[in-house]
Amino acid sequence: MIACLEGRILSRGKDFIILMTGGVGYKVYAPFPTLDGLDVEHAAFLHTTLVVREDSMTLFGFATVPEQETFDILLSISGVGPRTALAVLSTLSLDALRNAVVSERADILTRVPGIGKKSAQKILLELKDKLKFGQDTGPIAAFDDLDSDVIDALVALGYSIVEAQRAIQALPADAPHTAEDRVRLALQYFA
Repeated sequence: MIACLEGRILSRGKDFIILMTGGVGYKVYAPFPTLDGLDVEHAAFLHTTLVVREDSMTLFGFATVPEQETFDILLSISGVGPRTALAVLSTLSLDALRNAVVSERADILTRVPGIGKKSAQKILLELKDKLKFGQDTGPIAAFDDLDSDVIDALVALGYSIVEAQRAIQALPADAPHTAEDRVRLALQYFA
């Protein structure tokens, strides 16, 4: 129905923005990586998905088409609603989600608020057949056990998984191979 919106951002909440388009203010929920790139009083363009329920019509906005497509795929899984799908995209980057599916690591999905071990395993099973791993999806970022420990440490310090992954990807190729040193270097990335 509403495939995309372009307009000026009037205000911003914890997980949504109010986007003024054609004299109408739309409340659009978005994952944190999308929200991070949006500022009040600036123009924005979002790919959107309209979720219609008995008692509500809710718009969800995304900076990229792959984000939107992944949201739609997550919604097609039994037991995954729009809030859970949004939480997945707010907590994990697309690369981290693909990595979790390919390596069958349910523990990565259990980091998402509201997803337990059984739900994570079910989501992984269903995503294996639904997620595309073609050329258009980009490379899958592989994290070894050491990098997973660094991500866990950064998440424990209050950073999101997406932020932690960015910090790890920014580490130099000759970075030390101890978790403590890698955490220290990753923290410098945030400074």
